[in-house]
Amino acid sequence: MAIKKIELRTPYLLFIADVGDQGHAKTGLGIAFWRPELCAGQMRLPGCRADLGLPELDVAAAIAAGVGTVIIGVASTGGILPDAWVPPLAALARAGVDVAAGTHVKLADKPALVAAARDGGAALIDVRVPPKDIPIGHGERRSGKRVLMVGTDCCVGKKYSALALHREFVQRGINADFRATGQTGIMIAGEGMPIDAVVADFISGAAEVLSPANHPDHWDVIEGQGSLLHPSYAGVTLGLLHGSQPDAVVLCHDAGRDDLLGLEGLFAIPPLDEAIDIVLTSARVTNPDCIWAGISVNTSSLDERTRRSYLADLSGKYGLPCVDPVAIGMADITDYLLGHVQ
Repeated sequence: MAIKKIELRTPYLLFIADVGDQGHAKTGLGIAFWRPELCAGQMRLPGCRADLGLPELDVAAAIAAGVGTVIIGVASTGGILPDAWVPPLAALARAGVDVAAGTHVKLADKPALVAAARDGGAALIDVRVPPKDIPIGHGERRSGKRVLMVGTDCCVGKKYSALALHREFVQRGINADFRATGQTGIMIAGEGMPIDAVVADFISGAAEVLSPANHPDHWDVIEGQGSLLHPSYAGVTLGLLHGSQPDAVVLCHDAGRDDLLGLEGLFAIPPLDEAIDIVLTSARVTNPDCIWAGISVNTSSLDERTRRSYLADLSGKYGLPCVDPVAIGMADITDYLLGHVQ
């Protein structure tokens, strides 16, 4: 079975609509950060409080700029596609601009978009649709090496950590693939598996398809999803852990967060060693040799001096490399993986 592949016409217009904060624009932020050369600009609706730092384009300016695809850059709660977003997207489609989305609600379910795309000869590309005939997981050990990003919470930098780690492997000439498991990662990489859209019984099988047997020295760097600690999203994380069969996990954390996202005041994030114990217990169901290879922390809320002190304290406490994947990079964790995974 092949993993999902997509082809998006460039350049991109990133549509971040009317979101009230940067966090919900994470799809747009990720594409703008990792593929800036492909982005012509952003489109915001009144009330939008997010900013990708790209040129502001309205429909006319986007068409004049030769935009090939407008990408919905919003990770909306529940994956919805509000009706208020449809008119500007339909105007672009009617002008021949393709529309791509990773929402749970499908573009094809919006009649006005379907009609506009038909009139303009544009494509509607729903990224969050898994391939058919995914098998159930079997748990058999397979060749190759795998490292999976896991989180203390949602939205803590699992995708950024995986992409930065993959980049470090490639720069060292190591045979490695980035394995995308979410809509943003798929749009960045051009392929992957939308794990959270897979029927629950088949999540581990989908992860096995995504990271199949490979050369013994090949690395799959697998983007994580959700968190085992989060009551809302633990299910997708568990299936991904079992199916990925990781040789190592990297724990991702946000230095500015004490409670689980969306459940503030109800569930606190535990100490990192308690969090990783839960992860390793689950990971070792399919790979008894799985290890904890480091901590990747989003320290964007800290100043430079505090960042270095914070990471040094964590490293001293847990005896593992602790980095910020953007501010520092993943070299130390790469060294640890190469030295401890045989």
